[in-house]
Amino acid sequence: MERNSSLWKNLIDEHPVCTIWKQEAEGAIYHLASILFVVGFMGGSGFFGLLYVFSLLGLGFLCSAIWAWVDVCAADIFSWNFILFVICFMRFVHIAYQVRSITFAREFQLLYSSLFQPLGTSLPDFRTIAMSSEVVTLEKEHCYAMQGKTSIDKLSLLVSGRIRVTVDGEFLHYIFPFQFLDSPEWDSLKPTEEGIFQVTLTAETDCRYVSWRRKKLYLLLAQHRYISRLFSVLIGSDIADKLYALNDRVYIGKRYRYDIRLPNFYQMSSPEMSRSTLTEHFQNSRHRDK
Repeated sequence: MERNSSLWKNLIDEHPVCTIWKQEAEGAIYHLASILFVVGFMGGSGFFGLLYVFSLLGLGFLCSAIWAWVDVCAADIFSWNFILFVICFMRFVHIAYQVRSITFAREFQLLYSSLFQPLGTSLPDFRTIAMSSEVVTLEKEHCYAMQGKTSIDKLSLLVSGRIRVTVDGEFLHYIFPFQFLDSPEWDSLKPTEEGIFQVTLTAETDCRYVSWRRKKLYLLLAQHRYISRLFSVLIGSDIADKLYALNDRVYIGKRYRYDIRLPNFYQMSSPEMSRSTLTEHFQNSRHRDK
């Protein structure tokens, strides 16, 4: 304690106080360095945020080093600022190399910019997701899944085109780009369970989609907690959109048809079933799920 108190006393109490202040301001290089520091520390996160921060900080330290060499003529100030400039420059080069080395096919670039980047997913995380998937082409009028025949063994996300969903030959709804083709089926099964599609999914146009094999995706989600939470949000949002779309189900006379792919919903075609009965059934289904 005595040693610490004596050190504090030497630094504060016995240090000579500035009695004469410089009247003239420092040179423009010093003020430029200060501005670069202020702007540099306003950078964001992610790869491009780091490039922004280290580039401006590096320029700031370089200006400080020049100021120390030209105006102050202090070797120690110049040395420290030049060392910090070299560190920032090396970090900038390293991050730029990482960004340049991460390249994707056109479908993955479109998928990242439209769906994953707005959620704050970094390029390395997205690269891990992309490496576990494959891009598949589905020609017009070809089926992605057939009712009662195709097993549920993958999860797919539509990138381009339009998919028509039918049951027993009757139209249910469309699937548009950046929507999952089979999120209800994925969510309805446990990892150890197997199932078969209850609907038919047909390409109305030439389609491209990204697909993850079921077992491989479960392994990926088990290894990466962030990716697991990300897919949980995406799949939950996709299913919620399908639930809200129940208001737009086909109505013929007094017959209401619900999307049978959704949990606890099935085709209801009793002519005498009123709207209040349907509402009561929906509420009871929700209570059973709880």
